[in-house]
Amino acid sequence: MSTNTINSTNNRVTLRTITVISVIIPLAVAVLIYLPQKENFLGEWVRGIPLFNAVINSMTSVLLVSAVIAVKNGNIQLHKKLMMSAFVLGAVFLVAYILYHLTVPSVKFGDTNGDGVLTDAETLAAGNIRFFYYFILLSHILLSIVVVPFVLLAFYYSLTDMIEKHKKVVKFTFPIWLYVSVTGVVTYLLISPYYLS
Repeated sequence: MSTNTINSTNNRVTLRTITVISVIIPLAVAVLIYLPQKENFLGEWVRGIPLFNAVINSMTSVLLVSAVIAVKNGNIQLHKKLMMSAFVLGAVFLVAYILYHLTVPSVKFGDTNGDGVLTDAETLAAGNIRFFYYFILLSHILLSIVVVPFVLLAFYYSLTDMIEKHKKVVKFTFPIWLYVSVTGVVTYLLISPYYLS
């Protein structure tokens, strides 16, 4: 078997794997979020995960911007290290996010008493900021689903020295990933007053 045939086969397997992962992740998250019954078998520490994930998103944003600066300055090794760190943080975020939504009911924006029901009075008290919150949240969720396969492709192309393909993918992957990271922090800051301890 020739090297080109092996490479072509490896590429197909990798691309299929990326496709499968990109479908499974959002489906698993959606199922966990909408589970009718939550069982907190991990203890109360999981209630701190949203803050933890906001910190991860903040760090990821800094790493992404730093990585772009590094590559523009020709420091490829630093760029690789920063991007690998951002990738690892993304994986940690995903695990923490799944643990949280597996065990804790979702918080509703404006639900001041934490009963899971948004009354007319609570809606009125939350005001028009709700629309901003839901716009940011919805765009954050949709783009986080969209960006996963492109992040995986970017890493695959980088690790296999397909640098031209890597450059093409990251032109739109970077701003989307950065947007998702920043809006993750913004959504946390907006909804954090409604987390009950």
